[in-house]
Formats: sequence, C-alpha cells, structure tokens
Amino acid sequence: MLKSKTFVKKTRSGGVMKIVREHYLRDDIWCGSEVCDSCKQDSPVLQQDPCLESSLCKCPHYILPDTNVVLHQIDVLEDPAITNVIILQTVLQEARHRSAPVYKRIKDVIHNVERHFYTFTNEHHRETYIEQAQGESANDRNDRAIRVAAKWYSEHLKKDQKEEGFQIILLTNDKKNKEKAEEAGLVAYTCEEYIKSLVANPELVDRLASTPDDVNEIESGKIIFQEHLPLSKLQQGIKSGTYLQGTFRSNRDNYLEATVWVHGDTEENKEVLIQGLKNLNRAVHEDVVAVQLLPKDQWVAPSSVVLQDEGTTEDDEEEEKENSLKSVVHESMLKPTGKVVGIIKRNWRPYCGMLSKSQIKEARKHLFTPADRRIPRIRIETRQASTLEGQRIIVAIDGWPKNSRYPNGHFVRNLGIAGDKETETEVLLLEHDVPHQPFSQAVLSFLPKMPWSITEEDFKSRTDLRHIDVCSVDPPGCTDIDDALHCRDLENGNLEVGVHIADVSHFIRPGNALDQEAASRGTTVYLCEKRIDMVPELLSSNLCSLRSNVERLAFSCIWEINHNAEIINTRFTKSVINSKASLTYAEAQMRIDDTSMNDEITRSLRGLNRLAKILKKKRIEMGALTLSSPEVRFHIDSETHDPIDLQTKELKETNSMVEEFMLLANISVAKKIYEEFAECALLRKHPAPPPSNYDMLVKAAKSKDLDIRTDSAKALADSLDAAQVEGFPYFNTLLRILATRCMMQAVYFCSGMDTDFHHYGLASPIYTHFTSPIRRYSDIIVHRLLAVSIGADVTYPDLMDKHKQAALCNNLNYRHKMSQYAQRSSVAFHTQLFFKSKGIINEGGFILFVKKNAIVVLIPKFGLEGTVFFENRDKPSPRLSFKEEIPTLTVEDTVFRVFDKVKVTISLDASNVQHQKIRMSLVEPVIPGVSVSPQSNCNSEPDAKKPKLES
Repeated sequence: MLKSKTFVKKTRSGGVMKIVREHYLRDDIWCGSEVCDSCKQDSPVLQQDPCLESSLCKCPHYILPDTNVVLHQIDVLEDPAITNVIILQTVLQEARHRSAPVYKRIKDVIHNVERHFYTFTNEHHRETYIEQAQGESANDRNDRAIRVAAKWYSEHLKKDQKEEGFQIILLTNDKKNKEKAEEAGLVAYTCEEYIKSLVANPELVDRLASTPDDVNEIESGKIIFQEHLPLSKLQQGIKSGTYLQGTFRSNRDNYLEATVWVHGDTEENKEVLIQGLKNLNRAVHEDVVAVQLLPKDQWVAPSSVVLQDEGTTEDDEEEEKENSLKSVVHESMLKPTGKVVGIIKRNWRPYCGMLSKSQIKEARKHLFTPADRRIPRIRIETRQASTLEGQRIIVAIDGWPKNSRYPNGHFVRNLGIAGDKETETEVLLLEHDVPHQPFSQAVLSFLPKMPWSITEEDFKSRTDLRHIDVCSVDPPGCTDIDDALHCRDLENGNLEVGVHIADVSHFIRPGNALDQEAASRGTTVYLCEKRIDMVPELLSSNLCSLRSNVERLAFSCIWEINHNAEIINTRFTKSVINSKASLTYAEAQMRIDDTSMNDEITRSLRGLNRLAKILKKKRIEMGALTLSSPEVRFHIDSETHDPIDLQTKELKETNSMVEEFMLLANISVAKKIYEEFAECALLRKHPAPPPSNYDMLVKAAKSKDLDIRTDSAKALADSLDAAQVEGFPYFNTLLRILATRCMMQAVYFCSGMDTDFHHYGLASPIYTHFTSPIRRYSDIIVHRLLAVSIGADVTYPDLMDKHKQAALCNNLNYRHKMSQYAQRSSVAFHTQLFFKSKGIINEGGFILFVKKNAIVVLIPKFGLEGTVFFENRDKPSPRLSFKEEIPTLTVEDTVFRVFDKVKVTISLDASNVQHQKIRMSLVEPVIPGVSVSPQSNCNSEPDAKKPKLES
C-alpha cells in the first residue's frame, strides 16, 4: 500500500461518516508484450512483429497515445490498420471523465483481440505511479504520468532485446508535452506526423481530425461570426437571466432559420426564434446553446420561404437571401427572437452524406453535404474525391472557426454507393442513431450455454402451466413471440384468462454486459425487410420466444373474470408453459369463424374474443380513443428483395382481441408495481394535448358542418364516433387520421419523479409496458419490479433509485422516438423503390390539409402523403386566394377544401441522388390555364409532428 487518505463526510441524517481511501501499488503488472521475457504473462496482447511501417521510425514499435489523441483522433485509432497500441489507465480514466461516447468506442477497440490494444494499469504499477507535485495542475500531472509510463516501457523492453531497436512512440498533439518527452529521450510525434509517415496506409490521412492549430493556419480573411463567450460568462449570464439556455433546432426547410427550445419550466419565451447566419453563430442542430433575446422592435415572424444552402453563395447573394426572410406581418405573428452568444455543449455526431460536386477534381478541400438538411455543409480535406463521388460517406466535425463560412471536418469512412439498398439502410440506421453493430463477445458471453433446458431448480419457484391450452397470435413470419393467451371455464361458472409473457428477465441479469447493451438499445427496430434486435437472436427468436410445442419460461398474469368481463381477482406468477399453437391473426380468425371447429384452442379463442369485445366497449365508454393511421405493408420479391406491391394493412377482430388483453395486463401490472413501489415504478403516460393542437381538426370538421368537442377524451371520442357524412364512408377514417396528428407522444417516466400518470389515449389513470420484453427494455424493468413485489426475485440498488430510473426513461423515450423515425424512413425508401420500378402512376386521394399555396394529399391505397404546390419557379403563378377560418384555397376559379377527392400523378424524382423524392402533380380537377408540374415532394422524411398513438 502506497498511501491512505482519511476524511469525514456528512450524511443526510446529519451524522458523520469516516471514509478511508487506500492506494495500492504492485510489482506484478504485466507489460503485455510478446517481446518481453521478464513479465510472467500467459497471453501477451502486443505482438513481437508489429506490422505498421513508418518512414519516421524504421524499426518495430508500439504506439502510446496521450489523452487528447484518444479524444480527438478516435476515428484514426478505430481504423483496422492501427494495431499494437498501449492505452494507459491514466488516458482511459481521463477519456471516461471527458467523453462517454469516445470512452465506449476506445473500450470496444480494446476488446477486439485482432487489434492488439493493451491497457496498462500504470496508476497501480510501483515504477510508473507518480504523485501530483505541489502547484502542479491535474492535467500537467497526467501528462507527466504518461511520459513516465512511456519511458518505463522503453527501458523495460530494451532490457529484453538482444539487439536494440524496439521503440515506444508517444503520440501527442500538445507542443509542451512533445518537447518535454523529447528532452527525456523519448520518441514523440504529433498524430499527423506519424499518420502521414505510414508507408502502406495513405488513406488514413483523411481520417485525421483537424486541430485548432491546423485551422488557424488554414483559415484567413475577414471575421464572419461573433466570438463565442466563455463558459464562465455564459453561466453567470444564465443565472442572472441575461441569457437563456436551450437546445438549438435547425429548420429543415430553411438553413438561415432555427429555434431554441429554452430549458426550464417558464412558459414565457419557451421557444426563441433565430434568423440569419450571424445570429445562428455556428450553432449546429441539437447543440445546447446560450441565446440573448433581441429588443422587441427586432423580433420577427417565422419565414415561409424554403431555402436550401447550395454551398456556392457569394456574400451579396447571402444578404439577398437573408432579406427575403423578412416580410411585413401582423404583430401577433412576431415571435421572441434572439441570437446565439455561446455554446454550452456541442452535440456533434458522425454525419452521413455525400461530397458536393466539385468543379476542380484535383482540389484537396471539398464541401460535404449531409443527408440531414438541418446540418450545415462541412469542409473536409481528402485525396479520394474522385473515388468518393456518388458514394455515401461519413464525416465528423472538428471545429468551426469564426472566420469560416462552414465547419471543418474529416472523412471517417465510406458506406457504399448512394441509392444501393444496403447502403441506404445503413444510412438511415446511422442517421437515427440506431445501435446496430453485431453483439460483442462480452455481451454474448452472458447467453445461456446450449443445449439449454428448464431445470428442476426452475420448477421450484414457478407454477407449472404446461397442461393448459395456451396459444399465441401474431403477424405472419413473427419469430420473436412475446405473448401467449388462454381462456378456460372454472367450476364456479366464471372464466380464467391468462396472459403469458416471455420471461426475458430470467436470462438477462441486472448490470452485466448483456443487460447494459439491451438498456442502451432500448428497443427492437423493425425495418421493411430486416429487424435490429434489442437482444441476441438466441434469446429473441429461440429461448425467449413462446413458440408452439416447446417448454418455455413465462411471467403470467392470470385473472378470474365473470361473463361480463369484470375482474374478480388477479394473480401474478412466474411459470412454465407449453404453447399448443402459434397462429397468425388470419388463422385465429378462421378458427373463431369456422363453426365446424370445436377443439380446446378454438374454444379458448372464442372465449377470449367475446370478452375482448366487452372490454373494448367498456374502454370506449370510458373515453378511450380509436384513432387511425394509414400503415402499409410491402410484398417483397424473394429473389431481389425489391418491393413488388404495397397495400394498407387490414386489421381483423383477432388484432383487437390480442390488444385488449395486452392492455388489461399492462394496466393490472401498473397498479401492482405502483402499489409496491410508489417512488420507483416505471410507468407510461400519454399527456392530454393542449387545446391549440386541435385547431386543424376542429376547422376541418367545420368544413363538413360537423362539431368536434375536445374538452375531454370522452367528448372527443364521442364526437368522432358521431362524425359521419352520408355517401362518404372513408370520411370518418380521414377525420381520425387528423385526430392522430393532434396527439402528444406517449412517454415512459418514473413514478417518484412525476405527478401526472394519466394515459389520455387509453383513458386509463395508470399504465405501463409489461407485454413485450423481447423487444422493449422498459418491460424488462417492469418484470423485475413485479418479480420483487411477488417475492420471485431480489432487488438491486439501481432498481430502487428513482433518479437512475428517470435517466433510463429518458434514454428509452429517445430510442423509441428514433426507432419510429427509422421505421418511417425505411417505409419512405421502399416506397421510392416501388415507384421507381412502377414508373408514373395515376391514383385517387383525399385532401388532408389546405395551405396558402398548396394542398396535402393522402393516397389511401399506398398510405402515402404528399404536397401539391400551385406555384412553379419557372412559370407565372396562378391567382391564389386562401381563407384561414375554414381552410379553403381558390386557384383561379377552382376551390379546394379539406377532404375533397382529387386525382394525382405519382412519380419518382431521382435528379438529386441524396434526396430522391416522390413527386405528385394534380390530374383532377383540371384547372383551366394552369399546368401543375410534379415539383412537389411527398413526406419522405420522418416528421416529429406525426405521433402514432400506440398502446
């Protein structure tokens, strides 16, 4: 033991606790190298013949990067060409403290045995540990610790070399650190010097992140942006109310406009509008920024102009564009307006996109256009421009100097040809931050060993339900079967109904690598032709899947119910089941309808279906909403995997039957876990929309002389039921689609951190998710809480910590939202593929929205929505007249209203490879003297304003 520190800490109860910290040093920490004979090591990591050849260092060598190199050049270190690297404990600890994403990335590289990255515990090695000197900063102490460890390695390996020549290369971009290393006799290079010296890997240079020094050398010319204020000034200003802190959100349709969503509870100035390049001041979408409100006489209204940054704008053109944003508007339309004065937290990520077409092929500097229109173009240096043309690539931002129109960045990797199905799927997963890398060995090591079977020990703590006729009902081709059901008569005349859910929490234990990975992924993501699993396939499609005719572990919710669907009692138990049938919705419906069938499973289904109808009727009477969202299913060609047909999904009675019992189980479990754990139950709520959300719905209904009441969910449900138009059966569906757009997102929350538990859409005072633990991590936590409440499992600290639960809920809400967007993008891409193969199609649709210069049309056959504009840049504009009260647009003498039937031409515009669009143009009604060209785009990008109300 080197030293012992003792200090006292006050406890919450007012007492004093004595804490002793001891630091131990050891002599037996291995160096990890095959070259070494003196360390007693079983399986050295660093190779005897490192394969990197450098013009600076002709002899074999290992690389030892300092903290800043790991933090800023992680893209280089991740490249498979870089091997035999020593990562010091000092560096790893600092990286963990300063950047969680980089820490995770470097840990992933260390765990990859093929990369030969060795973690050396220098802080506990007797010869490499150093104390912080008096007056020395923590940063200088760590730099010294890195130099000491590099020196020790150098001398340690020389001892074991018969001939000198094996070197340790310290990589540092810190001038002082490099000078001190060279003074100490170490070999030290900057990352750029070393990477540029590599003989066989010239493409690695493109992955180098530019440092502030590089930027200052490159950039010259006039100052474009105001200097960002230092963090200390920003924090003072936020505290005093001079500045507001919030999340910067760029406008997808106008690169010169953004909003800042102000953090905190004050309703006033919740959203601040930012307009103009100088006011945006180098903020990037999702950054946390400080804004200063402008005086009221400088407030502006959101612009209706669509502006895309072409990347070639001259200063005077830029000024002209900024002037086009300003228009004379009524005072009521002005919004609080501000300017960005500083950056509190950068939330940059790697961005997918393409190189902008360059006029000079041999130029080394190029503009990169991100796929996400909210991200500015990025200037990168690359020698591969000609080979990267037409390719999707990933680029990272390094910095944004005040004298540069665009941020500087570097090339990370090539994804493949734009438009290719594999490439585009990779892009949409990356752009929506969906973790989709293969499960690591660390994760897979926690899976049960095969062959697996239920043990005698398992039976001791479970109810044996293998004799009961349980069956599952799912979509066709479903392999991750979460739930199964049964219904049987009891001797007292009542019914027993059971919902049996896969016992995933039996296989995923708290805190291990498998659990951490599932928590990080949060949800399974279903794309059109692939599934990104939350848990490895052995669990999702095998051991946890409640397939027929195999014994499976389950968590069962069993009710005694009378024939009026009233619950007499409820019990929860861990169980063992053996499902007697895995049915599709269509197969289950056929059994129910076929009077000649009378086996146990069919009778069970009929009992469930009869009860489900009563339960649904009761829910609707309570004010639950039945909303509509047009969903499409693609029929995929088995050879090419291209979509050959698409149709809207048809729902059967059995869909509703399964849903009713899943809802009932979720509500029953929510009550139980909240009763037991009032402070830390994981629940799900659906907030009531603010009244203003309903404006478009109420106005649309008024156009048909119908009144929609929105003062409560019950009033809304009743008025939607009553809203019928004779001879127009699809009208009610359209109205419900509009009602869906008015809704808020449902979210997970921790019961101890909130007071509003109500689920508006389901009209339930309490709700949670229990029924899909294979595909949702929320349900695994709910299973753990329920298991503890019935004495079937033990608790653990994080489960009872409401702050940890709240943080987990935030991640789950984010992952759920991003998975929805990814799914929509997948549908949009496959819709484009479909129309690419079909050519131009004429199809009937209905107007969903009427705008000042356009109509938004829904095509029910394809579940497709698009905008038809009546203004064309190259042609004279027709006479347009718009009425706001009941939205009506008159084009010349033709009147367009919400719900009107129209006919449109649908085609694919592939002129922009990166942003291909489905275009719509009007066929009927014909507007005399107006030719409407197909210049409008369908909603091919995910829209945050389109929540899908789900249970």
